[in-house]
Amino acid sequence: MNWVSFEVRNRIAYITLNRAEKRNALSPELVAELTQSFENAKADTSVKVVILKASGEVFSAGADLAYLQQLQTNSFEDNIQDSESLKKLFYTIYSLPKTVIAQVEGHAIAGGCGLASICDIVFAVPEAQFGYTEVKIGFIPALVACFLVRKLGEGRTKELLLSGKLISAETAKAYGLINFVTEKSQIANEVEQYALALANETSAESVLATKNLIHQVQQLSLEESLDLAVKLNAEARGTADCKKGIAAFLNKEKLTW
Repeated sequence: MNWVSFEVRNRIAYITLNRAEKRNALSPELVAELTQSFENAKADTSVKVVILKASGEVFSAGADLAYLQQLQTNSFEDNIQDSESLKKLFYTIYSLPKTVIAQVEGHAIAGGCGLASICDIVFAVPEAQFGYTEVKIGFIPALVACFLVRKLGEGRTKELLLSGKLISAETAKAYGLINFVTEKSQIANEVEQYALALANETSAESVLATKNLIHQVQQLSLEESLDLAVKLNAEARGTADCKKGIAAFLNKEKLTW
């Protein structure tokens, strides 16, 4: 059964969760399909931007009941393997060499909130709620914590993960968890237009280098990060994309990537 659909149009890959009857819960099968979809987007040279969205009224409610029941009988080794699968999905999205946009048109809870928040850019409807509710069932939001501290800082991360509370889209935007709040009637068009602008107006080489820089500098001291920035800056100036872009700018030519 296919719980994830994959479609490419105008250099944009649309990845859609299609398990609406289970509120797009993150079963092992769905996680595997989702990971493969992002791998497909990575390998497709025609794709410059990825839009992640979901069918139904909920973006993703985290783990489903069958999965939670299975956890009670899993061995430690089973749980390690299962967690490795989710780790692979999250890291695949986070490190994808293309811009990933989440289009959140319903609640994003627990692992579903993690799924949205590790995307590069997040659009959400005003009605959407966000939260990491794991502590309320005796679980821990272990994997998402690794990403969330980097995105929000320790204070906000503790506030969200230790309380397990749900927050509104507007609050999520104020916290820096998401980027844009857009009415439901407009979100599909606004996300698509945003993605098209990225596809047409940004260099794929520059996007990859910039994402790598952002990821790496957080692990380095200020001096080390500046040294890395100098190196990447010099490397970028020698790329075909940079030469093409500067020539177009100097000649006042419209450039479409």
